[in-house]
Amino acid sequence: MKILVTGGAGFIGSALVRYLIQYTDHTVVNVDNLTYAGHLESLESVSSSDRYHFEKVDICDDLEIRRILTNYRPDAVMHLAAESHVDRSIDGSAEFIRTNINGTHILLEESRSYLHQLDGHQKKGFRFLHVSTDEVYGSLGNEGFFTEETPYDPRSPYSASKASSDHLVRAWFHTYGFPALITNCSNNYGPHQFPEKLIPVVILKALQGEKIPVYGTGENVRDWLFVDDHAKALVKVLMDGEVGETYCIGGHNELRNIDVVEIICDTLNKILPKKTGGDYKDQITFVSDRPGHDFRYAIDASKIERELGWKPLETFETGIHRTVQWYIENIDWCEAVTKNTYNMERLGIG
Repeated sequence: MKILVTGGAGFIGSALVRYLIQYTDHTVVNVDNLTYAGHLESLESVSSSDRYHFEKVDICDDLEIRRILTNYRPDAVMHLAAESHVDRSIDGSAEFIRTNINGTHILLEESRSYLHQLDGHQKKGFRFLHVSTDEVYGSLGNEGFFTEETPYDPRSPYSASKASSDHLVRAWFHTYGFPALITNCSNNYGPHQFPEKLIPVVILKALQGEKIPVYGTGENVRDWLFVDDHAKALVKVLMDGEVGETYCIGGHNELRNIDVVEIICDTLNKILPKKTGGDYKDQITFVSDRPGHDFRYAIDASKIERELGWKPLETFETGIHRTVQWYIENIDWCEAVTKNTYNMERLGIG
C-alpha cells in the first residue's frame, strides 16, 4: 500500500513512519508542517528509503493537500497531525481550533473528493484512519474505564478540539459513506517525545539537577502506552479494522503521576547514579495544579484485543527503562529540537 501519514514528523507520527518503513513493505508519504513539535531528526533512520517521501505542507492548505493526493494517489490516509499539548491549549486555543478542527475538515473534504476519482479495487480498499485521544471522554473517578461507548465530555481546549474532529469524521462516515475509522488512545511515552510532556520533562530535569515539577499532589492517574505499541495498533486498525468503527487503545499501565515520577527517578538511580550520590527523588517539587486538571483516565482496550488480536507488548517498567536510556543517549536530539523554540518553562497556568 501507499499510505499518506499526516503529522509524521511528530512523536507518534514518527514512530508510525519508522515502523511502516522498517517492518512492512508499504510506501509512506509524510505530510508535516514541521511546527515546534515536528522534527525530521526523528526520521533519520528511514529518510533514505526509496519508500519514504516527505512533503512540508500545512493540512489547512487545501490546494496543497489536493496536489499531494492527486500526485501520490495513496491507498489510505492515517491522520495524526494535531496540536496536542493541553497546557499550550490553555495558553492559546486558536491554533488548536485551526489545526485540529479546520485541518481535519479540509483533509476529510479533499480525501472525499479524491476518493470519487478512484475506481475499482483502489476505491473499494481506500481507508481514512483518524487518530484521537482518550481525553475526549472527560475525567473518571476512582473506578471505571473509558470504552468506545463512553459519552464525550471534553474539558480542555485541546480535548474539545479533538472531540470536534472525531465528530466530523463520524459525520462524514454516516452522511457520505466515507470509509473512516477512529482510534482513541491513552497517554503515549517513549523515545523522540518533545520535552514538554511529563515523562521527558522529568527525565531531563532530573539529569540537569533541577527541580522536578509535579502538578498538585501528583494523585492524577493516567494509563500509559508505549509509542511503538501504539504504532503497531494503528497499522492493525488500518488493515483489519471495520470501517465506521472506533477502537480504544490503552497500555494497561494505570499509574498516578507521582508514581510515574518516582519510577523514573528509581530507573535513573540504577542506570546513571548521581556522581555526588543522593537520590533523584530529592529533586521532586510539587507545583500549582493545571487549571481544570482531569483526575483520571483509564482505557478498556478489550475490543481491539478481542476483534483484532492486538495487545501491548511493553510493561511500564520495560518501556520506561528503554525511554530513560534513550534520552540519556540522545541529549543532542533534545537540544536540537528545543533550540530557539522551548526552554522547558511552565506552560498552561492560565
